[in-house]
Amino acid sequence: MIRVVLADDHALLRKGLASLLEAEPDMEVVGIAEDGLRALELIRELRPDVACLDVRMPGMNGIEVAEAVRELEVEVLMLTTFDLDEYVFGALEAGVAGFLLKDADPDLIAHALRQVAAGRGTIDQSLTRRILREVAARRRLQPVVVRPRSGAEEVLTARELEILRALAEGMSNADIAAHLHVEASTVKSHLARMLPKLGVASRLQAVVWAYQNRVVDLRE
Repeated sequence: MIRVVLADDHALLRKGLASLLEAEPDMEVVGIAEDGLRALELIRELRPDVACLDVRMPGMNGIEVAEAVRELEVEVLMLTTFDLDEYVFGALEAGVAGFLLKDADPDLIAHALRQVAAGRGTIDQSLTRRILREVAARRRLQPVVVRPRSGAEEVLTARELEILRALAEGMSNADIAAHLHVEASTVKSHLARMLPKLGVASRLQAVVWAYQNRVVDLRE
């Protein structure tokens, strides 16, 4: 069972999402919070597999909660009604594994929680390209900080670089496997080795790393 803590300051959304997830055969809502401070308490007490957090909450916002529970190894899926603002980038910097709009299809939210619980980052497809464009724009405005072994060619093998570029194109494991003429299990193994090398926890963070470190660029 995937154990979930939910946090949202809107009672109707909170109850609706809890009902949705409780209906899933592989999920259990172990805690529900109406604000960020209570969410933090529940996460520390219950140690769920995933914390599903609203971005904007009283007390502490979702990003502050995510930053506070990093050391607990709890995956975070962030939900918001806002499609693109500073909260998206704050969430990425806080190390969240997923980011979805609240009006996403209910099945997509459940699927996203499964992805996040399995250690695979996810993000609403309607946001991906806009987010990456903004990442690229910020990169142009702010020089990339070069750290030891930060160059992709020094960190990754040639095959891992191919896979990273494919991730940046939005390909799934199956797509990458077909593109490279390998088994999907081989792609998964490469990803498992690649993420620690980059110092990231999810596929999404790997893509952001790729743009920030000029492994790939955006095409108009």
